[in-house]
Amino acid sequence: QVQLVESGGGLVQAGGSLTLSCAVSGTIFRINTMGWYRQAPGKERELVATITGGGVGNPADSVKSRFTISRDNAKNTVYLQMNNLQLEDAGVYYCTVRQVDTMWREHEYWGQGTQVTVSS
Repeated sequence: QVQLVESGGGLVQAGGSLTLSCAVSGTIFRINTMGWYRQAPGKERELVATITGGGVGNPADSVKSRFTISRDNAKNTVYLQMNNLQLEDAGVYYCTVRQVDTMWREHEYWGQGTQVTVSS
């Protein structure tokens, strides 16, 4: 089994910053893509950013100038540095990873989510 534990969410004023972390534990063979999604109340879950196993980040256009995704493969952890947060960035942020097992089958796992609240 694989577990994802997110942390770093909270309340921040507009214009402020937060850094989210997602630590992966359990039976890990090889983690490929890691990423972050978010879901605001009444809206669909949307992609925020992904990062390849080689460390190439791919943020969504809406956050490209403000958010940075990174990973520490030694710690099996992915981060999301969020700067200049806006009201529309509020929501539950979910971590996701894709990893292959010993048979080279890919599996996707999700965290429980961490709340980000932005106040005006």
